[in-house]
Amino acid sequence: MDLTLIAQTFVNGLFLGGVYSLVAIGLTVIFGVMRVVNLSHGSLMMLGMYGTYWIFTLIRIDPYLSTIVTIPLLFILGVAIQKIFINPVLGAPEENQLLLTLGIMIIIDNLASFLWTPNNRSVNVGYSGTHFKIGGIIISIPNLLTFVIAILIAGTIYLFLKKTDLGKGLRAASEDLEGAYAVGIDVKRMYLIAFGIGSACAGAAGSLVTPFFYISPFIGFVFVITAFIIVVFGGMGSFTGALFGGLIIGIAESFGAIFMPGSLKQVSVYVIFIIILIFKPTGLLGR
Repeated sequence: MDLTLIAQTFVNGLFLGGVYSLVAIGLTVIFGVMRVVNLSHGSLMMLGMYGTYWIFTLIRIDPYLSTIVTIPLLFILGVAIQKIFINPVLGAPEENQLLLTLGIMIIIDNLASFLWTPNNRSVNVGYSGTHFKIGGIIISIPNLLTFVIAILIAGTIYLFLKKTDLGKGLRAASEDLEGAYAVGIDVKRMYLIAFGIGSACAGAAGSLVTPFFYISPFIGFVFVITAFIIVVFGGMGSFTGALFGGLIIGIAESFGAIFMPGSLKQVSVYVIFIIILIFKPTGLLGR
């Protein structure tokens, strides 16, 4: 292996990690505030991918611009799911919550398969294969755009949580539920917003990957498993852990694709996951 190949692999993994981070941040916001493990998160990302596909196919809006539509739509859908399905089981045992979100995932995936067939689809934009070189490293324009926009969205959410009153309310509900009630924070409203933000992150990630990733009704499962690994790896409920964990896992997966053939490329990811569970089960930045 030469240095150029190593650098190329690192860059490819970093770009992929940006998407993983955004998906994992959505899961982290939901779990951090509500303590709910949302197995349907990948299905919401899949809906973002199909939304982008149909927006591009029917009215020719660029996939990156379609985030203006998919983000609010997935936010509204997330709020509806939380209010109708999740809210009634918040006090139930955790396995009930898991089974409920699993059921939501199955319904969404199979409904998508019924409506749009199980066949793979793709969005073919004119700049799909465009790139430039820095030294010997090839920088794909779509991958670079996806990474930059994903990091910008993540940064916006971070500032929202840190600087706004609503964001501080979400953090209060996450860190001290009884204290949040005591100071008059509407915790149920915080739950709706948290699930909406998490779903919007999934929808945004779905839009951002469509220029270079295939679309199918069951593609969400591929991303949600990796996102769960990242959330645990970074620390359950840790925003920064999800961000940097996604980048690290993306790079690890990219290098795994070089050293291990085919589907074995994710072995490196699972090895890291197991090591973290053994030696630091709270995750890198977890408490």
